[in-house]
Amino acid sequence: IQQGLKVTQSSPNFLLVVGLSSEDGSLSEVDLADYIKRNVQNAISRIPGVGQFQLFAAGKAMRIWVDPEKLVSYNLSMAEFNHAISQQNVLISGGILGSPPNEVGQRVAVPLVLNGQLQSVDEFENIILRSNIEGSIVRVKDVARVEIGADNYQFGARLNGKPTAAFGISLTSDANALATAKAIRAQMEELKEFFPVGVSYAIPYDTSPYIETSITQVVHTLFEALILVFIVMFVFLQNVRYTVIPALVVPVAILGALAVMNVMGFSINVLTMFAMVLAIGILVDDAIVVVENVERIMAEEGLPPLEATRKAMPQITGAIVGITLVLTVVFLPLAFMSGSVGIIYRQFAVAMAISIAFSAFLALSFTPALCATMLKPIPKGHNLEERKGFFGWFNRKFNGLTHRYERVVAGSLRRTGLMMILYLILVGVTILLYMRMPSEFLPEEDQGFAFVNVEVAAGASATRTQEMVEQVEQYFESKPQVRDMITVRGFSFNGSGLNAAIAFVTLKDFAERKGKENSVQTLVSEANQYLPGLPDAIPFSIVPPAITALANASGFDLRLEDRGELGQSALQDGAGQLLGLAAQSDIVQDVRISGLQPAPQWQVTIDREKTAVQGLNFDEVAQLVSTAMGGGYIGKYTNKGWVENVWVQADEPYRMNIEDLMRLQAKNSKGEMVPLRTVISAKPSIAPVQMKRYNSYPSISISGIPKPGYTTGEAMEEMERLVGELPHGFGFEWSSLSFQEIQAAGQNAILMSLSILIVFMVLAALYESWAIPLSVMLAVPLGIFGSVVLATLTGMANNVYFQVGIVTIIGLAAKNAILIVEFAKDTYARTGSLLDATVEASRMRFRPILMTSFAFILGVLPLAIATGAGSASQNAVGIGVIGGMLAATPLSVLMVPAFFVFVLKIFKTKPKVFGEVARQIEQERAQHNSEGQH
Repeated sequence: IQQGLKVTQSSPNFLLVVGLSSEDGSLSEVDLADYIKRNVQNAISRIPGVGQFQLFAAGKAMRIWVDPEKLVSYNLSMAEFNHAISQQNVLISGGILGSPPNEVGQRVAVPLVLNGQLQSVDEFENIILRSNIEGSIVRVKDVARVEIGADNYQFGARLNGKPTAAFGISLTSDANALATAKAIRAQMEELKEFFPVGVSYAIPYDTSPYIETSITQVVHTLFEALILVFIVMFVFLQNVRYTVIPALVVPVAILGALAVMNVMGFSINVLTMFAMVLAIGILVDDAIVVVENVERIMAEEGLPPLEATRKAMPQITGAIVGITLVLTVVFLPLAFMSGSVGIIYRQFAVAMAISIAFSAFLALSFTPALCATMLKPIPKGHNLEERKGFFGWFNRKFNGLTHRYERVVAGSLRRTGLMMILYLILVGVTILLYMRMPSEFLPEEDQGFAFVNVEVAAGASATRTQEMVEQVEQYFESKPQVRDMITVRGFSFNGSGLNAAIAFVTLKDFAERKGKENSVQTLVSEANQYLPGLPDAIPFSIVPPAITALANASGFDLRLEDRGELGQSALQDGAGQLLGLAAQSDIVQDVRISGLQPAPQWQVTIDREKTAVQGLNFDEVAQLVSTAMGGGYIGKYTNKGWVENVWVQADEPYRMNIEDLMRLQAKNSKGEMVPLRTVISAKPSIAPVQMKRYNSYPSISISGIPKPGYTTGEAMEEMERLVGELPHGFGFEWSSLSFQEIQAAGQNAILMSLSILIVFMVLAALYESWAIPLSVMLAVPLGIFGSVVLATLTGMANNVYFQVGIVTIIGLAAKNAILIVEFAKDTYARTGSLLDATVEASRMRFRPILMTSFAFILGVLPLAIATGAGSASQNAVGIGVIGGMLAATPLSVLMVPAFFVFVLKIFKTKPKVFGEVARQIEQERAQHNSEGQH
């Protein structure tokens, strides 16, 4: 059939798979498939977000099964048989009686309907093939049997071991998975009302529940973070009023961020929710700084809340503005990254930036108003150590820690050279550990489902494939963690064919299969140890990637290419050699060719000279072979208002082996029947079923996974080494997730460099100085050091989510430094003593730095210890930022004062002060001069 080129836009994986079953067995799979084509396919395809509707079954067709021996007995050829059917099954218009131009006075116009196109089995059976002179007639039913069968017999689906008609739905590239899945389920419920009696549907494979569960898990994490942050604030502030003020900022900032994200067209997804969880600890920072400073002034100077707020705000406005700019612009490069990495980063970056901007706005407007109205006056000189119980003990211990810290800082400022040497050593260790970190694109997630690709021995029939599928079904159905399993014969992610099949295995809910032993990774690992032992097949189980829209399977995907024009045979040999090398590797496993293996075939040659001598037409001989063995399309018929195909093919017993082909006969120009064995020859061979090209080069796709304890990055390095051992002429490229991983790795260094550079430039513009930003930016490696160390200790790889944590740490490490440097420069401008000003600023900012840092760490802790759906991604982000803050907090409060003093001495400059702070300093100097004159 000439169908032309069909182009569809969809993701490479299925959103869900639906199966229709006849509970009472009254309808066959063909009946169900035909019902789907007529009544379900169009309704589902119209739903926004549906990219491709893949029917794993065939609709109905008129099947004419020819008996070649009977055909010969009537001295009829296949060409004559096909011609007779084509001539007597035509759709043609009869015209209209009385149509224009017509005679004057014509009053009616009546269409003529010809019964040219046949509609039933009986009509096709009675097609006349030949009428003889004596009056006898040869009809189709004399030489063939006719039935309404399947349009093709490639597919066969089973749901939990029972026959079904199934279809899969892929998303468009811009679709919302949850919204589309919800719409499909609603549409199926609506269609269900009109199903034939005894027909039901099931959705055994559906990726949307995992997405919903992941988002729900992150929402739970969000509330856990809120509670933990509230506890930290209450421990430090020790007053419900003081604690409530920062807590009120969080929901307001989040609501504002959600409103802006909605306008920008962003959705609530795992990435944006990650940003919200990380933002929780950051959102309260600015409000904590405001409340803490107001409280300090009230306690030290005895001012009422309103006056204390007025005095406190000029001292911290610069720091809040600087922190906000840093934490906002540090995510700016993320929003402009390219490829799928950019899509992942962009949503996170925008959500974080918007949330932080709202937090700063509220800290400079909403929080001061709350402080002035909600706080109660504190007596001057009020000693927090006199409190009883836990808070009194905490205050005494913390004040003692503050005094010791003050002495340590004073001592370190006299040894700035030694501090810088220690700093350089720490930076060197950080670089060394970072370079040694294993890499991967995305962490492997337990999404609650797995795939099983089944490839039976090349040349296997559909019957043999079905037998193997049933063995795979029996294995997985025996596993207690498996809930549903739908298998499709004739289709796989490697290609379609009689010897191919795929299974979609859905596991029970996470609550019903706790423990690593019940994870999808364990299930797949055990399956891949058992399944290869099955005879006559190559089945292997696959864990889907964390983002299924990017690929069909996790692991690596290498394209071995013929760069030296070696030929398909040499390419196949090279792939086999590479598999042999990989089998001996300690780093990779389950390495296989992702595609159908070369299969046995018969090379049929039609001898043109013999054909001409026998008086045969070459085209008719070729058409005879094609029609008898493969089936020939000869028109359409009408079935219940739908136009369906008519196929002619030799009946089953006459197309099972090569001898059946040789026994076929064609009619020559003299009307004689000539056996094909006189004009054709056939020899067996092995040849590729698929011919693939990648970037124009002949290629073979090779997939695999790293062995336990190794990452995909290490596996890819190993495969590159093994390809290097192949003979000259072979090249390779990475595809799918591996390509994305290479692309992401190439952008990581640029990403961090741009983030650091942009933060530095913003601070330079804010402070009109090169020295102040430098003293701040020197704190950044301290945070990265912590992230890398904790990731190394926990065995975490350097992936996309870890990089998100690193970028966040760049901003947070700079934030802690800004709190010290901002106060130090103002105090230095006020007193003129660099060392005393730095020590005083460090003492004043010690408490808010620890408070905000612990609030952030505990706010992110639920991410680091998360389990269940989406936990691997949460852990990657959480461990990265917690490690960074655990290191950046103590190291920053110890080393940033030394950075500040060291840089100012090197640059020999005095920092500028602006605005209200400058006016306060001028007033203090004027007052001091006036008192001196008196």
